[in-house]
Amino acid sequence: MDRPSTARSIGALAALSVSTFIYVTTETLPIGLLPLIAADLSTSPSAVGLLVTGYGLMVVFATVPLTRLTYRMPRRLLLTSLLVVFVAANALSAAATTYGVLLGARVVVALSQALFWAIVVSTATSLFPPRVHGRVVAVVFAGNSLAAVLGVPAGTWLGQQAGWRASFLALSAVGLLTLVAIALLLPAAPPGADPVTKGTAPDSRAYWRLMAVSALAVTGAFTGYTYVTPFLTDVSGFPATAIGPLLLVRGIASLLGVAVGGHLADRDARAAMVVPVAAQSAALLGLYLFGDVPIVAVVLVALAGLSFSAMCTALASRILQVAPGSVELASAGVSTAFNVGITAGAFVGSVLLPGFGVRSTTLVGGLLSLAALALTITKSSSGRGPRLPDHGAAGERDPVP
Repeated sequence: MDRPSTARSIGALAALSVSTFIYVTTETLPIGLLPLIAADLSTSPSAVGLLVTGYGLMVVFATVPLTRLTYRMPRRLLLTSLLVVFVAANALSAAATTYGVLLGARVVVALSQALFWAIVVSTATSLFPPRVHGRVVAVVFAGNSLAAVLGVPAGTWLGQQAGWRASFLALSAVGLLTLVAIALLLPAAPPGADPVTKGTAPDSRAYWRLMAVSALAVTGAFTGYTYVTPFLTDVSGFPATAIGPLLLVRGIASLLGVAVGGHLADRDARAAMVVPVAAQSAALLGLYLFGDVPIVAVVLVALAGLSFSAMCTALASRILQVAPGSVELASAGVSTAFNVGITAGAFVGSVLLPGFGVRSTTLVGGLLSLAALALTITKSSSGRGPRLPDHGAAGERDPVP
């Protein structure tokens, strides 16, 4: 398949990044709207919380089966179909008059997101030459980080001003615009038509190592992050009013981490994994040791956000190299491991909290991250990863984001 023009590729990439933004915003938005939804639908806050945890579990169980089922569908058709589901299900969420209808609509969106994450990276990178794939992945993941910094706060504010239904309607409207952009800008091509749908240096041992690293590192990250608010108030001594600005600092650091991860992935695949996991280990263990010093706590919370985003970006780039078969099926597997890590981290933290205190969550999170680091630095047959050829020879203009 010939790659499209630079302008069209960049436009399609931007639309895919917006897609990640709206999906991640949709997943976590009920957290900010929890009291409004609970009061309007006459249900309990814990039931509204299930709109998030149930959503995540649906993604865990549906990703691999749905990816296998749709493997032969053209990517443009599949992505636009997923966004049609996204638009319709969010509109249904806005119109829901009972908790059951809202929960059902959330399940439908979760099913579309499960498949979306398995194909978005390989679709985006197929538009560009291999030498910039790390930066392409960084642009895609920037939408993910912006959801935490901008999407959820904006959606919460809109819900407080105009009612929680307005937030879901707004997401549905943005989804419709994104759908149109992808339909117009993404080239039509069947799966397998571009070599990026297979790993550039297939290595099953390296792939399964990445699966284990992602599960351990994500579990470690969320063991600490899930309870970062009580840590900052009880251990670091910040007032409750400071939590919003502090989480904004972490969110900005996460955006920087996406750029760092993309840059490292294009230069050294091995370092792109080792450096972020090592930094996350240092940040979490540092919080355990020095978290009672406010300025140190702020720096380390920001470092934890930066390193986690850098690791996620590098991981997605690495899959493009070592996937032993289909990149999309390999991405589905890692997405499943990632979501298992999120759920496991929150669970481990909840077990530690009553018996050992909130400080223990950073210690255990740091130790789990160290275990992930040990796996990461284990020498594999793929070594440092292949050096990607430079397709930007003189006289040739490749589309570069």
